[in-house]
Amino acid sequence: MGRAVGQITLFGLLLALVTTLPNKDDWDIYSFHINSTVNSRYATTVITSRVANRMEESKEIEFHVRIPKNAFISKFKMTIDGQDYDGVVKAKEQAQQQYTEAVSRGQSAGIVSSVGRTLEEFKTSVTIAAHKKVTFELTYEELLKRKLGKYELQIHARPMQPVKDFKIDVYINEKAGINFMEVKGGLSTNALANAITKTHADKEAWVYFYPTEDQQKTCDSCGDQGLNGDLVIVYDVNRDTSLGDIKRSAGYFVHHFAPSSLPRIPKNVVFIIDQSGSMHGRKIQQTRIALIHILSDLAEDDHFGLITFDSRVSHWKQELVQARQENVASAKTFAQNIQDRGATDINAAVLEGARMLNAHHREGSASILILLTDGDPTTGVTNLKSIQSNVRQAIADKFPLYCLGFGFDVNFEFLEKMSLQNNGAARRIYEDSDADLQLQGFYEEVATPLLTDVTMIYVGGTNLTQTNFSQYYNGSEIVVAGQITDNDIETFSPQVVAISSTKKVVFSDTNTTVESTGTVSDSHIQRVWAYLTVKQLLDKELLLSGPEKENVKQEALRLSLKYNFVTPLTSMVVTKPPGENTDVLHKPKEGEAPHVFLVFQDMQEVTPLEAPQVPNFWARVPYLLLNLRQQVPAYWETPGFLIQQCHDLRESSLPELVRGSTRRKSPARGSVPGVFSHRDMDLTRVQIAATIVPDRATNAPLSHRFLIKTEGQSLPLCFDVTGEVRLKLLHHPNRELFVNGELDSVERGGFKKIVIHFGTDKHIEVNQLGIIVREGQTETNQTGQDLITVGSVTVIRRGKEIDVAAGDTRMVIVIQDKGAATFLWPVLRQQPSDLNVSGILALKPAVYEEVPQTPPTKLKINNEEIDVTRSNAVDYSIVSSPTLDCWLMSAASALQTRLDDFIVTQL
Repeated sequence: MGRAVGQITLFGLLLALVTTLPNKDDWDIYSFHINSTVNSRYATTVITSRVANRMEESKEIEFHVRIPKNAFISKFKMTIDGQDYDGVVKAKEQAQQQYTEAVSRGQSAGIVSSVGRTLEEFKTSVTIAAHKKVTFELTYEELLKRKLGKYELQIHARPMQPVKDFKIDVYINEKAGINFMEVKGGLSTNALANAITKTHADKEAWVYFYPTEDQQKTCDSCGDQGLNGDLVIVYDVNRDTSLGDIKRSAGYFVHHFAPSSLPRIPKNVVFIIDQSGSMHGRKIQQTRIALIHILSDLAEDDHFGLITFDSRVSHWKQELVQARQENVASAKTFAQNIQDRGATDINAAVLEGARMLNAHHREGSASILILLTDGDPTTGVTNLKSIQSNVRQAIADKFPLYCLGFGFDVNFEFLEKMSLQNNGAARRIYEDSDADLQLQGFYEEVATPLLTDVTMIYVGGTNLTQTNFSQYYNGSEIVVAGQITDNDIETFSPQVVAISSTKKVVFSDTNTTVESTGTVSDSHIQRVWAYLTVKQLLDKELLLSGPEKENVKQEALRLSLKYNFVTPLTSMVVTKPPGENTDVLHKPKEGEAPHVFLVFQDMQEVTPLEAPQVPNFWARVPYLLLNLRQQVPAYWETPGFLIQQCHDLRESSLPELVRGSTRRKSPARGSVPGVFSHRDMDLTRVQIAATIVPDRATNAPLSHRFLIKTEGQSLPLCFDVTGEVRLKLLHHPNRELFVNGELDSVERGGFKKIVIHFGTDKHIEVNQLGIIVREGQTETNQTGQDLITVGSVTVIRRGKEIDVAAGDTRMVIVIQDKGAATFLWPVLRQQPSDLNVSGILALKPAVYEEVPQTPPTKLKINNEEIDVTRSNAVDYSIVSSPTLDCWLMSAASALQTRLDDFIVTQL
C-alpha cells in the first residue's frame, strides 16, 4: 500500500456498533492500596492494584486511575508471574516511534488520558491467563501548593468494584511542625466517616482509610462498582516571621518562605469583565454574583475600578476610587446591571485597565489587574501577538495581570502566555453550578498582598529556580530550590529582600540553620528541585521563540528524562509481555483531547485522532467499519487491509452490511466496496487502542445528534435527527433575518451548508469551502479572513469560528474537522431581545423533573412523563467539542412539538 494515512472522523467511531466495558465479574481486585508520603510538602503517592483472573480462560484486565493534574507520573510497573514489566520514560517523539514500530508488527497501542478540573486519567490493560494474577503499581509526585493558608493532598479512589483489602495510608512529615490537619472530601462523610483514623503528633501525621466492602457500597458516591470519590487531607505547618524553612541534602536545597503576622498592604485593583454576547445566560449571572461578593470583601483602604467590555469599553468610574461604603454600593448596582451584548475587544479593555492603574500610583500600595473573559478577541485588535505586545508594553512590569478564562471557548494558551508575560497567572473557570465560587476563590487568593518586589538571594547557590516575585499574598507560599555550590554549607547564605507597605524589609535570620535531611531521603530535595525547574522551564518555553525556546525545551526534556517524569515533553512506554499491545502514556495539556490511533497493514505512518473527554469513552467506541468504508474506500479495495483493534473479531461480530471479501474484484465506482471476512483474509485480527471487548453490532440509520442545554438541571437533553434534512435554525421576522442549514451525510456530523437571508434579495451562504455572498444578481466568493459587511450583517472568520452579527443577534458557525470530514455547527452566542423568533437555535433552556425510580428512565416535561435513556452527545458548539452525558429522547419530546415544524423545503 506504500505510505497511507487513515483518518476517521470521531463520530464515525460512534456509528453503528455497540461495545461494552470488560465484564468485571470475570476478574477480582482483591487488593487496592494507595500509599502517600509527604515530606516537606512534596508528596509521593503509590497506587497498587492486585487483580486475579478467576475464569477458566484468559481475560483482559484493566488498570484505570485518576491523579492530580499538577503531578508528574514517575514510575509504572506490572508484575505477572514474578516478572516485572517497567514503563520507560522517553522523549515524546522517540516514544511515538516505538509505538509506530510496535503497531507495524501487528501489535496495538494507545492510551486514554484526559484533563478534568483537578484530575487526569491513566488507563492501561493486559491479558492474564486463567487463574493468574497481576499487580499494577503507579507512582506519581507533586509539590503541594499552599492556597488560603493550607495545603491539600487530593487522593482519588475508584477501584471499579468493592475490594476486600482496600487501604489508603497517608504519612506527613514536616520538620517545621504541623499546625493543624483535617480530612475532607466525599469519602470522608456519612457512612465512611468511621473508616478514617487520623493521628497528629507535632511534626508527623498519619491518616488511615480502611472501609469495609459494605461501606464501599453504601457511601453517597458509591454503588455496586465500589468507591468513587476523593479523600482530601488539609494541613498547614507552623510559621514565623523569620527567613522560613530551608532544607538541604546531597548538595541541593529547598526554601519555603511564607512569613506570617505581616501587615497587609492596601491594594489597587481593576476588574475587567467580559460582557460580550457569548457570556449570555448562566455565565453572566454567575459573574454578577461573584463580583458583588468580591466587592463586599474589599477593605476600606483598598482602591478599585470596574470596567466591562464587549465591542466597546464601559466604565463604572473613569478612575479608581476608595472602597468606601457608598462607592462599593454604587459598584454593586453597576455590577447587577451588567448585560451580555456585542463582540469582544480584549485589547482595548486590558489597555484601559492598565491605564487606570498607571494613573493611580499610591505609595505603599500593591496594584493588581484581573481580566475575566470567555472567548477570543473578535473586534478591535484581534491578532493575539499584537495584543500580548500591547499589554506587556502598557503594564511594563509594574503590576501583575491575572487572566480568568471562563469555559472552553476561550484560547487558554493565549491568556496563560499574556499572564506569564506580566508576572501573573491564568486560571480556567469551569462552566458549572459553582462557577461563582471559583471566581470568588481565586480572588481570595490575591485579596491580601503582604509583600511586593520580593527577591530571594542565595550567596553560594547556583542553578536556582525562580527568585523574583512581584507580590506575596497572605495564605500563599514562595518556594525556591537550587544547588549549593561545591556543597559548601559554610559559604551558603540565604536572604530575602522585599517591600512591606512603604519600607524595605530584609529576612536574614542569622540564627536560622540550614537543616540537613540526612541520608534517608538524599534524593528527595533534589527531586523537588527537578520538579520545580521542569515546571518553570515549561512556562518559560511558552514565552520564548527561536533558538532560546528550543534551548529551554531541550533542558526541560533533559531533566524530565533524568528524573523519569512524564511531562508534556515526554511519554511513558508501557511495556507488556510478548504479544501484548504497547501503550504510550502522554501527559495531556489543559483542554487537550486524548488521541486514538488507527493503523493499516504496511502503513508507514500513524495518524492521531482526537477523542472526546468523557467518562467511559472507550465503552462507547465501535469498530469504525461503516464510516471507514465511506471515508477511505480505497483501503477496502486493497488485499490484506488491516485495522488494528484490541480483540479478535468473531464472524458474528460484523454487521451483515459489511460482510464480504477483500479478495473480490474491486467494486465499480459508487458501489459499496467489499469488506473482509475470516474466510478469505490472511490477517484476521482487528484492533484499536482501547480496552473493550466488542460484543455485538447493529446497523443504524444516518443520524445527527442535537443538544438542548439546561440551566440548573443535572443533564442536558439530546435527540437525533435522521437523514440529510434542511432545518430552520433561526427565523427573526422583525429583522427580516432567516437562517437555515442542511445536514451532511456524515454519521453524527453536522451541517454542510448554512444560508443566511436578510432583506429581500441578499443572502450569505457558508459551506465547507468558504463563504458566498449574493446581492441581487451579484455573487462573490470570500474566504472570510477579512470583514464582510452586507447591509446590516457582518461576517468574519477567526480560526475555526465564523462570527455573524446582525443587530442584536450574534451567531457563531464553528468549523469542525474530524479526521477526513469537515462540517459546520451553528450556535447563538447572543439571543435576540425580540421574543418573536423561532428555530433550533432559539430554543429556550430545557426545564424538567426526574421521575423518581431506579434507574432513572423517565423525565417529566410540562406535566408529561417521557421515556428517556442516559446517553451522550458531542457539543459541537465548542471548538474543542467535549462530549456530554445527556438524556436521550425523541425529537418531538425534546422540542415539545413536531420535528416537521423545524424542517424547511428550501435553504
